[in-house]
Amino acid sequence: QIYLPFMALYLQQRCNAERKPREEILPSAQMLLLHFIYGGAIELSTSRAAKDLKLTPTSISRASKQLEEMGMLHIKKVGVQRILCSEDSAKMLFKKAGDILQNPVKRTIYIPKELVKTELLESGYSALAEYSMLNKPNIKCYATERISQWKDVMTNSLQDSQVQVAVEMWRYNPQKLSTRNTVDELSLALSLRKDVDERVEAAVEEMLNELWRKIDGYRN
Repeated sequence: QIYLPFMALYLQQRCNAERKPREEILPSAQMLLLHFIYGGAIELSTSRAAKDLKLTPTSISRASKQLEEMGMLHIKKVGVQRILCSEDSAKMLFKKAGDILQNPVKRTIYIPKELVKTELLESGYSALAEYSMLNKPNIKCYATERISQWKDVMTNSLQDSQVQVAVEMWRYNPQKLSTRNTVDELSLALSLRKDVDERVEAAVEEMLNELWRKIDGYRN
């Protein structure tokens, strides 16, 4: 009997030790999965994906391995090629990923609008207005991977709506998934999925429905 408390403590500690925290998806893995979905969720070699996304062989290997471990994609070998594949449609795969995919926006700052360069992609409500019937916002929003170049002029909150614009710092380079002057649809939807405004929810749904029609057209 004197050992029972000790055994209970031991078992408790062992259970706690075996409970692993949920793994966070790598930015490169999220980009890879979204790129795969944009391609219609059809077979894609890791070498082709690395070229498309401008990722190193090491990065694409880690990303694809993580997606396989998470049950998002399968990897098969054809000769020396590693091929990504899935039984799910593009729409179902995006839905299946659910909470695994993260909001790409890490932080939002505000800078003088005259400092915005043409290579910056529109994001947030600005981008959603391009993809849907949503009205354009008063404050333009852009996305970038780095904000250090504005460290001397940026503010963490909006100071003057007449002279400032919003800039989002993303977990990955938004340019890599975009084909136009706005951020890509899926990343944009992820950045806005917690927005409770019914107009925004409707606009996101409109944008995604159009995207699925477009992707289905690619497959056919």
